[in-house]
Amino acid sequence: MRSNKKEESKVIEFSTVETSCVYLPEKRMRMHYKYIKNASKKLNSDLTERGWRRFGEYYSRPACKDCNECLSLKIDAFNFKFSKSAKRVMKKNANTKIHIQTPTTTTAHIKLYEKYHLYMSKKKGWKYYPISPALYNELYVQGHGEFGIEILYFIDGKLVGVDLVDICENGISSIYFFYDPDYSQYSLGRYSIYQQILMAQKYSLRWIYLGYYVKDCNSLNYKASYKPHKILVGSPSLKENPIWIDLPEDKIPSQKGT
Repeated sequence: MRSNKKEESKVIEFSTVETSCVYLPEKRMRMHYKYIKNASKKLNSDLTERGWRRFGEYYSRPACKDCNECLSLKIDAFNFKFSKSAKRVMKKNANTKIHIQTPTTTTAHIKLYEKYHLYMSKKKGWKYYPISPALYNELYVQGHGEFGIEILYFIDGKLVGVDLVDICENGISSIYFFYDPDYSQYSLGRYSIYQQILMAQKYSLRWIYLGYYVKDCNSLNYKASYKPHKILVGSPSLKENPIWIDLPEDKIPSQKGT
C-alpha cells in the first residue's frame, strides 16, 4: 500500500580531518557535515539560521580548533538603503533580463561555471578544479527541495550570471553566484545581491544570509560592506536559539561603498 505521508528527512553526520584552510592559508580547518535527504523547508531554514551552508544534499559548518574567524553574516533587507553606488549598478543593468526557475544543469551552466573559475584562478589564485555535469548536479541542483531556486541573468540573450539561492522562512540564503568575466563592467555580483534584497523586501523576508565572512580573506570580507547586518554567535544546535549581534569593531575591515 502506498503511503500518503511525505518522506521524512534522513540525516547522516560526519566531520572531515584537519586540512589547510582555504580562507586563511596559515591556519587549519575542519568541517562538520550533515547529509540530509529530503530536507524540509523548515529544517533548511533552521539550519541556515544557525550557520549551516547547503550545497546539494550536504550541509556544512566550520568545526575548527582554536579559530572562530568564519562568521555567519546576514543582511537586514528591511532596513537596507541603496547607496548612490548601488543605484549606479542598478542603472547599468537596466537592460539585464532575469529569469527565475528551479536549479538545472545545462551545457550553458557548465561552460559559464568553468569560464568563471578559470578567470578567478588567474585573478585571485583560486585552485581550479574542472567540473563535470554530474558533479555540478550534485553540488548545485540536488537537494533544492521546495525552497531552492536559481536566478538567471541574461544580457542580449546570453546567459551571463547564475545565482543559486534558498528561500527560507524568514529570508534568502545566498548559496553561490558565478558570472561571465567578459561582463565584469556590469558588477553582476553586486547586482545579484541587490536583486536578492529587492526580492526579500517584496516577499516580506527580512534577512539575506550571505554565508561566511572572514575579515582577512579578500574573497569574503566584502560582505561587511552590506549594511545593516548581523553575525551569528557561536555554533548553536537545533535545540538552541541562535543569537545574532552586531559585528565587533575588531572584525571590521576597510569598507567600500555598496
